[in-house]
Amino acid sequence: QLQASGGGSVQAGGSLRLSCAAIGFTLDVNAVAWFRQAPGKEREGISCITKIGQSTYYSDSVKGRFTISRDNAKNTTYLQMNSLKPEDTAVYYCARAQSTWGGTRVGAYDYWGQGTLVTVSS
Repeated sequence: QLQASGGGSVQAGGSLRLSCAAIGFTLDVNAVAWFRQAPGKEREGISCITKIGQSTYYSDSVKGRFTISRDNAKNTTYLQMNSLKPEDTAVYYCARAQSTWGGTRVGAYDYWGQGTLVTVSS
């Protein structure tokens, strides 16, 4: 399973770091991504990282503010979120791709974390 943590409530302009720990399997052969889902909206893929971190992807909505990274020795992936905006408010999910790259297609991912809530107030 994947365990996501690190969510919370912050004011606009603040920062949070989300963590995604894999339990029971290793992440080092798969890409990992972060998705988010705001109330009433579809799940949105916001960032993805390849198995050893050599390539990353960011959606336009978070580019320049969020940074994805991974520590395969700890079997954990991170999402550093800076300059948070109220529109970043959502439940954030981490997911393991079925192969070495998953992009933002929900169907490309087979294991999902339980989600962690991020609330950004203005």
